[in-house]
Amino acid sequence: MQVVLGQVDIVWEDASANVARVTAALEKEEPRAGSLVVLPEMFASGFSMDATRACGGGALATAALAGWARRWRCWVVGGVALEDADGPGNMALGFGPDGTEIFRFRKLHGFSPTGEPQQYRSGDAVGVWSVGEFRVAPFVCYDLRFPEVFRAAASRGADLMVVIANWPARRERHWLALLQARAIENQAWVIGVNRAGTDPNATYSGRSVVVDPMGVVRLDAGEGERWVSLDVDVAEARAWREAFPALRDRREGWAG
Repeated sequence: MQVVLGQVDIVWEDASANVARVTAALEKEEPRAGSLVVLPEMFASGFSMDATRACGGGALATAALAGWARRWRCWVVGGVALEDADGPGNMALGFGPDGTEIFRFRKLHGFSPTGEPQQYRSGDAVGVWSVGEFRVAPFVCYDLRFPEVFRAAASRGADLMVVIANWPARRERHWLALLQARAIENQAWVIGVNRAGTDPNATYSGRSVVVDPMGVVRLDAGEGERWVSLDVDVAEARAWREAFPALRDRREGWAG
């Protein structure tokens, strides 16, 4: 499967501008049918703690994700601030090649230093969904620091983990190290897609990556706004798990 990483420089709290920006990039990049396109956390607004304003663009962003998936006959994952019956949420949404929503995942861990838990209701469940031949588990930014949720996803069959983020440049080393660690621990492909540019609170270096099940960085987008792609093979994860059965050998019940 081709994976396409959209390392976007997000326009602050302007859903229309961000949708137009991504549309123009996709028209230039032309992802292959059946590929997986991944956009950062809250791609339509930036990491805004004004939930009312950020969620105001949620319907437009959601419709755009569905439209891109349908137009290019591909899978699309992107972060959206969206209010539903459970309240405002910082979500990862996934759409299939026919434009149908296949998952809606709420960020599990609100980033307390910014007051995110007071603005957006956190999720309480890890999810794993089929995307082509892969079993995909989405996560959002701060979730990356909590290995137990990734292990829960692996236990449910995930062999591709997608982390979308607004991860500040000052903690870039953590971003890269943790993505590699999650791949190694879970013998899974890990895709990390971060934003580029600046907002009123931080600078973002990008450094979106694809890490293979051995922990090797196969693709690094570097800094700045750019779109990059790579072909990934689910067989690599399955073969490594069979050859080196660390997941099967683990013992449960150590926490607490």
